[in-house]
Amino acid sequence: MRVDPGTDIVARRKMMIANDVPVRIATSYVRADLFGDTRLAEPEFVKPSLQSALTALGYSFGHAEENLTARPPTTFERETLELEPGEWIVQVLRASYSTEDTPIHVLETICAANRHIFPIGQVSGYDEF
Repeated sequence: MRVDPGTDIVARRKMMIANDVPVRIATSYVRADLFGDTRLAEPEFVKPSLQSALTALGYSFGHAEENLTARPPTTFERETLELEPGEWIVQVLRASYSTEDTPIHVLETICAANRHIFPIGQVSGYDEF
């Protein structure tokens, strides 16, 4: 997020459930210096979407960087997702930047690895292996 350690960050967390089974924990992080006095810092669900709220505040999406990591869960993750012993999670960490290259949103998604499929697409014209 390009902030100094100890700088305030706004975190918004939600859990996704499918057929009464917890499958994913999603935590959005935004910079408090940019969004601390906006509806992004309020506890209510942002409608119609967080992305539309960022756009309304004058930040246009430019690009994102995403990393996926498979690992054993923390105690919190195991208990929250109701995982069996030995089950792993996939952590998806996505940093989004404005067209001016300002970090505007980081999304950490913790997925129960055996409850997800991660489809990968490729943009036309970028077909080098």
